[in-house]
Amino acid sequence: LVTSSSSCSCAPSQVFFFGFGWLFFMRQLFKDYEVRQYVVQVVFSVTFAFSCTMFELIIFEILGALSSSSRYFHWKLNLYVILLVLIFVVPFYIGYFVVSNIRLLQRQKLLFACVVWFTFMYFFWKLGDPFPILSPKHGILSIEQLISRVGVIGVTLMALLSGFGAVNCPYTYMSYFLRNVTDSDILALERRLLQTMDMIVSKKKRIAMTRRQMYQRGEDQSKQTGFWGMIKSVTSSPPGSENLSLIQQEVDALEELSRQLFLETVDLQATKVATGLILNVCFKIYSKS
Repeated sequence: LVTSSSSCSCAPSQVFFFGFGWLFFMRQLFKDYEVRQYVVQVVFSVTFAFSCTMFELIIFEILGALSSSSRYFHWKLNLYVILLVLIFVVPFYIGYFVVSNIRLLQRQKLLFACVVWFTFMYFFWKLGDPFPILSPKHGILSIEQLISRVGVIGVTLMALLSGFGAVNCPYTYMSYFLRNVTDSDILALERRLLQTMDMIVSKKKRIAMTRRQMYQRGEDQSKQTGFWGMIKSVTSSPPGSENLSLIQQEVDALEELSRQLFLETVDLQATKVATGLILNVCFKIYSKS
């Protein structure tokens, strides 16, 4: 039987892991984004908390901290919660989020999200047909059936990511040793970035002033009454309206250029830091030898 003391011993650690996952998501993973999706934060924190709790139960198994029945109960509880999140909550929310971004499906987005989730469940279940997963000892929705399919998908994804990382990592970091980056290069690139930002700000000010003048002229024209005032307001276009689209296109191009310059600046700084650290380590190794 599961005692209340064992449950009370696991509950504070789960609350701590949940809070740590929430802070890690907000301060590290999601710090550069303005959009706040609280469902994503809750799902990430719950998954992080129960995953850490399972690792904690492994340590308790080694140390013999809790009784075997308590460890078994919490182990199954964590597995059920994680499977619920991975198989039901996350795919449904991804389908709901994708459908919400399609304008033609926004009226029936809940229905189409259910269709996307049922499609995922069909392929998820058919994935186990080529493998010896089905067993007459276990039910259709048993924990063994779900874990086996999640394990197949997880091992496959880990193999793909490991192969991609083994090829992409040398290709990415090899360029750090092939470029001679100086402080003047970084300063020149930062100067270009600041000039581009100044041009973006000036053009946005110009757009705002033009729209303000157009709005004022529109108010003046709306005060004109009579037949000729209506004809004039329909036939004549406000001056400067045709240039707004061109200026906005220039602003979009400059913003894209600023993003590229920012990424290149960060790349040069990372190259210089990595090269300096490696040279410093090599100098210390050879000095001691």
